Amino acid sequence: MRSLLPIRPKTKPGLVCAGAIAACLALSGATALPAQNVAHPLTQPANAVVLDRVAAVVNNQAILASDVDDEMRLAVLDPAQAGLGDLTRQRALEQLISRALIQQQIRQENAQTAEPVQTEVDARLTEIRKNLPACVHINCASEEGWKAFLAAHELTPVRVETYLRNRLQVLDFIELRFRQGIRISPEEIETYYRKTLLPQYAAGEAIPPLEAVAPRIEEILLERQVNLLFDEWLKNLRKQGDVEVLDPTLESRDTNGKGGA
Repeated sequence: MRSLLPIRPKTKPGLVCAGAIAACLALSGATALPAQNVAHPLTQPANAVVLDRVAAVVNNQAILASDVDDEMRLAVLDPAQAGLGDLTRQRALEQLISRALIQQQIRQENAQTAEPVQTEVDARLTEIRKNLPACVHINCASEEGWKAFLAAHELTPVRVETYLRNRLQVLDFIELRFRQGIRISPEEIETYYRKTLLPQYAAGEAIPPLEAVAPRIEEILLERQVNLLFDEWLKNLRKQGDVEVLDPTLESRDTNGKGGA
């Protein structure tokens, strides 16, 4: 029997991360550093050695070129990146900008997002080491395989744990901010069942009864609503914020130089 439309494994109970959320929740890699009196970089002397540079500023918070590099390395930990092609530096910067806006909003709203407990982080790490596509031929579940994987991608255990902890915290915020008030009616579930699910079955195939698949259909419809709300909210944050990309090579072409979420 075929499955319903794909649902990714839940990163945190009660929330499916996909679509617009996944796009910026490739989100939880490096944390951009706060900037004080950030200005456009001056022309450097010919013999100067540039150790790092500011790639963008988000409401006076600097995103460094090294953050972009870090984001690209951490992308290997996110199965949602599969099928999106190689992560470009432009898209990595857009993810960092989206994350900075979300984290700023969490602080501004004083959102009651609980700091993930160590057991949550450990559980997510175990899941990644067992199921990550990039680990198939290395056996990341073993200590030797995991060390080899980290070395191959220039990552450290501390960096990976920080990535997972930040990701879980942002997911918790999205859960509280967008999902709580959404209600899916029985009529919506039945409509999806009859108009979307049933046509996927060929004549003679066993069709599951509505009551058997209703919980999964409800999850799909919830996911859609959360994505719509989150996407619109993030676009508004971007419009209202002060976002400036200082590295012209990282300028997104999708939204007239402002980049997309």
